[in-house]
Amino acid sequence: MHGELGPWLAASDGTDEEFVEGTWLRVLRRPVDEEARRRTLAKLADGSLSRAGLLQELVSGEEFAQIAVLDGALAFAAGERARPRETRGPARPRALHAPASSDERAIEIPWCLARYDGEKRVLDVGYAFAEPAYLAGLAALGARELVGVDLTETEVPGLRSVVSDVRSLPFEDDAFDLVLCVSTLEHVGRDTEQYAVDAARADDGDEAALRELHRVLAPGGRLLVSVPTGAEDDQGWQVQRPPAEWTARFERSGYLVYEDELYVHGDDGWRAATLAEAEGAAYGAIGPGAGAILLAELRPRTILERIRLVLRDAKHRDTPRRSTLGTEA
Repeated sequence: MHGELGPWLAASDGTDEEFVEGTWLRVLRRPVDEEARRRTLAKLADGSLSRAGLLQELVSGEEFAQIAVLDGALAFAAGERARPRETRGPARPRALHAPASSDERAIEIPWCLARYDGEKRVLDVGYAFAEPAYLAGLAALGARELVGVDLTETEVPGLRSVVSDVRSLPFEDDAFDLVLCVSTLEHVGRDTEQYAVDAARADDGDEAALRELHRVLAPGGRLLVSVPTGAEDDQGWQVQRPPAEWTARFERSGYLVYEDELYVHGDDGWRAATLAEAEGAAYGAIGPGAGAILLAELRPRTILERIRLVLRDAKHRDTPRRSTLGTEA
């Protein structure tokens, strides 16, 4: 058989319905909806659309552009973790970039997941409503024990689900080496009606959660957190606080801010920001989602951690690692 014929024949294998279902899952990472299935199968049947043409349509669309950004974020984080530790120390990528069309997940995912440093006991707070790309990256960390806590549960391979309020966790003291709390803290104690779950309302919900996470964090452990920041804004279902107010809450809850970084969302995309730029950001100013975010690595405040912070700064271990995550469609 002609050497170039095989791939053409292989591309024609299977029914159009099988091809459509498989293509949606591989390209758009979701099942095809019924209307799109009906329309696409009709076009394939009458010859007005080819299989290659369908692929071209999907990969040139906005939905795939967003998937490409998140997939790039996961790949970047995995690459940072894979760099030889003796040459890099703990991965500390900074000054990231993402397209203006993306929301804050395009920064939060690589910033947090890149910083996993082989911890054995990992807790994720708020996983049940998380971006699927983030959950896929979380599962790929390979932690010996991966636990997710939320007010409801969902199935994530390799993750043990625990239904609980983060302000009162069913874990022993010092139970985890690493805790991740991505775009969740701002919701604790707020109105949960839109999530169809019940939880007690309290203005200090975020601080109560921080104190409880401090309790379950082992000595030498770390809390990686991301929150919307900018002008004070209580939206009922979440609260946005200025950077200095978030930092004050971290410190009042017993943490040392080992590292923090601000990002703003502008017409030119997501980029690292100054304090002045972040302080005036408004939620939803550039599309849905945060106008600015604060990302931080928190550690229980001890003399040893203060010494580590001084030594880190002396060795310049937080020298920025820059990366562009995705491109505009």
